[in-house]
Amino acid sequence: MDYNQMLDNLYVKLPPKKTTGERFEPPVASILMQGNKTLITNFDVICQKIRRKPEELSKFLFKELATRGNVAPGRLTLDTKVPPRVLNEKLTYYLDQCVLCRECGKPDTHIVYAAPVNTLVCEACGATRPIRL
Repeated sequence: MDYNQMLDNLYVKLPPKKTTGERFEPPVASILMQGNKTLITNFDVICQKIRRKPEELSKFLFKELATRGNVAPGRLTLDTKVPPRVLNEKLTYYLDQCVLCRECGKPDTHIVYAAPVNTLVCEACGATRPIRL
């Protein structure tokens, strides 16, 4: 058996890839409805994955969903019923606007808060752009 045949046999025996190859996969909210309230049970995991403070993300969600709520350790409670589809769409919108770099597409960003304009700064490529919070 020559080298190429052994290599082909090896590739046939390898299991298929289970990941997309992307380092960052957008988080999906785990939602629980309790009466007129909506709970995001994995809120702390989402905040850790996107590297944002829970106060920043909760403020954005309260504003976008036009509701009140509170942040408890590990979860977020919204004072209204929000369908899971809508909540995940708002989360995706936040990722596009306030987390992912538009130049390189990486999530390695942070927000610089300045008086008139807040700026998203990419740590990977150095790009900056103004954002609305």
